[in-house]
Amino acid sequence: MHGYELRKRLTLMLGWGRVLSYGSLYPALKKMLRNNLIEESAAATTTSRRPRIAYQLTEAGDAEFQRLMSEVGPTAWDDDTFDIRFAFFGRTDMEIRLRVLEGRRSRLQERLERVQQQLNLTQKEVDRYAAELQRHGVESVEREVRWLSELINAERTESQRNTPTGPISNAGQSQG
Repeated sequence: MHGYELRKRLTLMLGWGRVLSYGSLYPALKKMLRNNLIEESAAATTTSRRPRIAYQLTEAGDAEFQRLMSEVGPTAWDDDTFDIRFAFFGRTDMEIRLRVLEGRRSRLQERLERVQQQLNLTQKEVDRYAAELQRHGVESVEREVRWLSELINAERTESQRNTPTGPISNAGQSQG
């Protein structure tokens, strides 16, 4: 797809809070071209005389995408990268999804503890608007922790549903 369509699709996937600028998109596309992760071709268009450049993922690009999506660790659940990874969870192995979700939840729980400790120390020193902002921040993190817990439970339930339980049956095997 061409850059404009790619930007629209990514913005839709990532939600209103993440608008991808052209100033970020096109340098990233050029870097991916240099690294042979994507290739370009001229796509005919009826609205302009000039053909639009369409981008397509190469085999190397798909392999790199798979490699990046299989990484688990602090960068996987960071504020800057979690949403993007989550948007592509449909193409990610369940065990990796669980590790990323659990890592993100753990990171937020640590953050929540720190913020609540700071809140207790500064409660008397701040005006009501600063206190409301702090309360809002705590509630937002608590809500995300609950959401992550629900996702983790759903992943585990789905995993148990798809995994045979009990001893492996010998039905259909010769007993010689």
